[in-house]
Amino acid sequence: MTFVTDPKQKAKAPDPIAVAVHLRTKAPTNTVGHFTKTDPKLDLTRIPLVGKLLKKRWLQFVLIVPNQIVFWLVIFTGLLGTVTPGLNFATAITWYIWFCVVFVLMVVVGRAWCSMCPFGGFAEWIQRKTFFKRTQKSLGLGLKYPDRLARLGLISSVGTFVLLTYIEEFFNIAGPGTPHDTSFMVIGIVLSATIVFLLFERRTFCRYLCPLSSLIGTVGAVGTFAGFRTKDRDACQACETKSCMRGGEEGYGCPWYTWPGSADSNLYCGLCTECYKACPTNNVGLFVQKPLTSVVAPSRKRMDVAVVAAILLGLVAFQQVNALSFYGPLDTWLNAHTGWPQYPNPIDYFGFIALFAFVPALVFKVGGKLFSKGTIAKTTGTFMTRRSEFRNWFVAGMYAMIPIVGADYFARQLPKFFKHATRIVPAVAHPFGVSVTSLYNFRILPDPRIISVQVAVMLLGVVGSIYASLKISKTDLVLAKPRSIAPRLYFVATIVVMGIALALLYIPMAAAN
Repeated sequence: MTFVTDPKQKAKAPDPIAVAVHLRTKAPTNTVGHFTKTDPKLDLTRIPLVGKLLKKRWLQFVLIVPNQIVFWLVIFTGLLGTVTPGLNFATAITWYIWFCVVFVLMVVVGRAWCSMCPFGGFAEWIQRKTFFKRTQKSLGLGLKYPDRLARLGLISSVGTFVLLTYIEEFFNIAGPGTPHDTSFMVIGIVLSATIVFLLFERRTFCRYLCPLSSLIGTVGAVGTFAGFRTKDRDACQACETKSCMRGGEEGYGCPWYTWPGSADSNLYCGLCTECYKACPTNNVGLFVQKPLTSVVAPSRKRMDVAVVAAILLGLVAFQQVNALSFYGPLDTWLNAHTGWPQYPNPIDYFGFIALFAFVPALVFKVGGKLFSKGTIAKTTGTFMTRRSEFRNWFVAGMYAMIPIVGADYFARQLPKFFKHATRIVPAVAHPFGVSVTSLYNFRILPDPRIISVQVAVMLLGVVGSIYASLKISKTDLVLAKPRSIAPRLYFVATIVVMGIALALLYIPMAAAN
């Protein structure tokens, strides 16, 4: 990777919005109309200490190093430590604590984990051949990710997430099972990230292939960090250097292929600070926003995000169902008739995910047919086809479901945290020959209270989705009768019913891990 330093070369360089990055979208022609409702107002870089700190090249290195140390300890203790999962640091930190922390970061901030991720961080150090200094040439082939795959957006990422979850379920890695399986999983992610970083330019792995990117990017829309945005969009449009995209003397071009001048959500801002460092006119800031803003505000809501939200919903609903009493016999029966060796049978695993993802798609398709048929689309001035009716309702509906999806994933992690989080102390003490038996079986909450917390979290997600659905139904649904209350009632009621149904599933699950 190189950056342009000669002013003549800067002027002649092609516009990165269309050709140098993989956004596959044109720059908006009406910036005022497009950005009015999506621009956050509070810029943290106006705080002198924050502004100076974000300029430091060592900042992200300092954020990554602690996690890097933890995950190398996970690898070594999983391979060399005790085989008792509850006393092994690898399994205790990964499955009892880490996942809950990541979900909290998602909901509160957005892509906070991406800014400190040890997997991408390690691979990026190798790619850049430095821990934090600005270098001109990178290690590796520097290939561009194929356009056909890039157009899938986050769908590739959710595919790897579903596949990794299947592997985890099959080997009972998160049970937690044998500690060395946790180590092998972490090693596999690190190796995959490193290979992709050496094949492709920038953070191609993080944007398109990381198993967690789809989950963090989608659920992170609930978060309060809008990410790095342009302060003055007119100045950004007129900028000839586009250093935030190409790179400059002080910073790399955005590793996530995101132009701060067009961002209308926090979807692809990895909070790496490179655009802030690279901008020669100090026209980039770190903005915060109200919760759910990146869910309701974007005027360019994306189909890939809607598909990802549906698949994520299907996956977490499957994990709820497989904890119910009827599922075990069903899976055993399928294994016996298909010759599959153990849980989970791929037929019911992928089948249930597809079923639960299909349900909201079907409901929103019905809504589109009932309330949008023959509608004249405001944005195009042409009659909507049945396909566009479905797209309009499905995309709007799945965006509104994001708070429920996020709440469901968080609630699913709570039993392990409340039952076993204290085991981290015995796990840390065990290699030193110290026994802390009092904390090994200590529970923060008993099962009935865990269930109550799970249901409460889900109801909070439902409230968030009600708010989002009310906002989105006013701005995004194209209706045959715009003033009619019936379609909005159908839209909101559908989301509420699905959310409450998922919440009530936690009662018969009985706080299952």
